[in-house]
Amino acid sequence: MRKIGVIGLGHVGATIAYTLVTKGIADELVLIDSNEDKAVAEEYDLRDTLSRLDTFTKIIPQDYTALKDADVIITAFGNISAIKMDGDRFGELNYNAAVVAEVAQKIKKVGFNGVLINISNPCDVITTLLQRQTGLSKKQVFGTGTFLDTARMQRAVGQAVHEDPKNISGYVLGEHGESQFTAWSTVEVKGHTIEDAAAVCGLDLADLDHRARRGGWLIFSGKHYTCYAITTCAIKLALAVLSDAHLACPTSVYLENYGHYIGYPAVIGRQGVVEINKIKLTIEEQAKLDNSAKIISEKLTSLH
Repeated sequence: MRKIGVIGLGHVGATIAYTLVTKGIADELVLIDSNEDKAVAEEYDLRDTLSRLDTFTKIIPQDYTALKDADVIITAFGNISAIKMDGDRFGELNYNAAVVAEVAQKIKKVGFNGVLINISNPCDVITTLLQRQTGLSKKQVFGTGTFLDTARMQRAVGQAVHEDPKNISGYVLGEHGESQFTAWSTVEVKGHTIEDAAAVCGLDLADLDHRARRGGWLIFSGKHYTCYAITTCAIKLALAVLSDAHLACPTSVYLENYGHYIGYPAVIGRQGVVEINKIKLTIEEQAKLDNSAKIISEKLTSLH
């Protein structure tokens, strides 16, 4: 029995719920939103798909107690109207920090002991707050973080070299935000270093890094939200937990040396973060990671 909860049914949460149901990933799906009418609307829209699907999902609306035995909770709450077109995901900070206090208390009260995957922005700060306030272990809580930004880097490099983005490997690290960076020392195109690809194709790595970082804002400027890519990331991570896949990927994970969550390579399985996948960075890349961690830390401090 695979049971998943989604808290927050905006564009992203609703798309996740739809994907979980239509792909038959969840046997039971708990839907929770601060807007009861929205939750009921999503519930019935999903129920109306069931007679045309090959699988069945039991849909449970607005019931925190039903999360007690859930395998995974995905948090996707937010206030998208607080985001401005200036590239600052911290626009939602105060709103979402307040929501964390309410949501975490309810999750803790029902005795949930599964894995929590956070999407809500600013992802690294909110993931840190959720872990602290739910009391779940640092392995049980992680965020989508730079898993999405790495996909955007793969898209940008793939377009530049005319390759399927799945043939691009490597990591975007740091904050899921403006201080993120592509760790070019980790990037390969079909097993060849990015330096080799750049020499052949005349790539401008700084420009590609910019395209990866600004990719989300390109989408946001056109439709005023993003949903498909982040949903795909969340679903892949949830499946990694459900199947104990030991998926190696960058997510927002807790690093002891920083004392908070940040985008970094990890291995995801049934218990959540199976291990932190320590990698060797260049001196310049390490400095960028340290700087990004400092920004996250400052935002956390500002909430006290």
